[in-house]
Amino acid sequence: MRTALRRTLFLVLLVIAWELGYRLFQWGWKFPSPLQTFQAFYDGFVHGHLLGATIASLHRLLISFLISIVLGTTLGFLFARYRYVDETFGFIVVALQTVPSIAWLPFAIIWFGLTDTSVIFITTIGATWTMSMASRTGIVNISPIHLRAARMLGTGNGYRMFFQVMLPAAFPHWITGIRVAWAFAWRALVAGELIAKGIGLGQMLQDGRGLGDTATILCIVIIIAVIGTISDHFIFKQLEDKIGLRFQLRK
Repeated sequence: MRTALRRTLFLVLLVIAWELGYRLFQWGWKFPSPLQTFQAFYDGFVHGHLLGATIASLHRLLISFLISIVLGTTLGFLFARYRYVDETFGFIVVALQTVPSIAWLPFAIIWFGLTDTSVIFITTIGATWTMSMASRTGIVNISPIHLRAARMLGTGNGYRMFFQVMLPAAFPHWITGIRVAWAFAWRALVAGELIAKGIGLGQMLQDGRGLGDTATILCIVIIIAVIGTISDHFIFKQLEDKIGLRFQLRK
């Protein structure tokens, strides 16, 4: 309760400082006032523009994110279990992780055109490599004693070993990878939507820049930040706490 009150008070003070800065320094068209931003929120949601763009972006994001979790977890398992895969393809993935996902945008446009598929491809690329490295780290750090004990109990080396032993043991690294991949996916999504056709938060950013509508631009930034905060606190953190406590109690 104290934390929530402290954060609320801080946000109120931040808005007051924002309004004072707007009036004292006369930012004008360079940066909107709180009232202008609130008006942009109101107009955007009343007319459906912001809501429609948010839903469209979340749809693309969730598809890409689920694909990246499956691909990243699978790659991480292969890197951790097979040395020759780790030393070859794993080496390439480490290099690709440093490449901004937006660098693949020209290829996406050539292959898929200015479509949702291009945005989903870019977003998936932005999250997969991080997810694979986090999964690999988690599995590599599993104690060999636990693996041998699982085999002695009849788990084997197949999917039962992966789902019943490896994934639970690697969960702390895995959930960290998910949280980082979620942030990377958002960055790649907005970058991809800047040039894609159709509605989306990235496209609204581009339109706001063209019109010099700083209030709308700030609205979109706030929406992305709020969605990111809510999803991290109420989904990923809760998942980490509940499942982490469950496995800890089992130990």
